[in-house]
Amino acid sequence: MKILQFAFAGALALATLTGSAFAQSSDNVITIELKDGPVVVELRPDIAPKHVQQIKELAAAGEYDNVAFHRVIKGFMAQTGDVQYGDMKDGYQAELAGTGGSSKPDLPAEFSDVPFERGTVGMARSQDPNSANSQFFIMFAPGDFLNGQYTVVGKVVEGMENVDKIKLGDDANNGAVTDPDRMISVKVGK
Repeated sequence: MKILQFAFAGALALATLTGSAFAQSSDNVITIELKDGPVVVELRPDIAPKHVQQIKELAAAGEYDNVAFHRVIKGFMAQTGDVQYGDMKDGYQAELAGTGGSSKPDLPAEFSDVPFERGTVGMARSQDPNSANSQFFIMFAPGDFLNGQYTVVGKVVEGMENVDKIKLGDDANNGAVTDPDRMISVKVGK
């Protein structure tokens, strides 16, 4: 009977620790609401602390709400996050979407050895490795050629089926999307 009580107490303690660990880690989760449902992204401050902090600040301020998926390439990725020109309810400029950032400064690269796989979330940037700001992309498939070249900030842990339904862009126009889907809302937490 004593062994059973110890086993139960141990299981209860483990459940409590696991629950509190998840509660702490939920600060490093964002939920993106899409037309087809939510997408939960687990952020990786352990490999990209500055980028994760900027994403969380922009999400908490509502900057990502209504921002277009301006570049979506079948079998590759869906890009969004241009808060300057991509807000489909406030100042959307289709011809400039993908060229803007936010009022926050560009960030120095935080490259890691985490590979770009299906569901990986990475920061978009110009040719300058230290130019990431607010834009990010979600991988539809592995992209080994991006490894060590772009900053990984997280991974989709729920709702990848909703990412798969994002409207595709024009292959002949580098994935530019006419009448694009958008992030309805983005919040920190689940």
